[in-house]
Amino acid sequence: MTWRPALARAVVLRHDRVRGTDLLLLPERVVVLHGEAGGVLRLCDGSREVDDIVAELVARFPGAPVADEVPEFLRALRKEGWLR
Repeated sequence: MTWRPALARAVVLRHDRVRGTDLLLLPERVVVLHGEAGGVLRLCDGSREVDDIVAELVARFPGAPVADEVPEFLRALRKEGWLR
């Protein structure tokens, strides 16, 4: 996949220290992220292709099913309009 994902203009990624988790702040909505979702989205800065993001995560988390799960996760967020 040659797409270079980045957060949509109206979407902000924040860490909530009280909850100890990452959040996506959207107009009139907050999405609580679980696990490493926030870390994945921090790599979505528009400069990396999906394959580059996957490669970096494979290096960080050897043995994890990153190659299957991350592209699917990113596509789902793009479909929601949260990534461009």
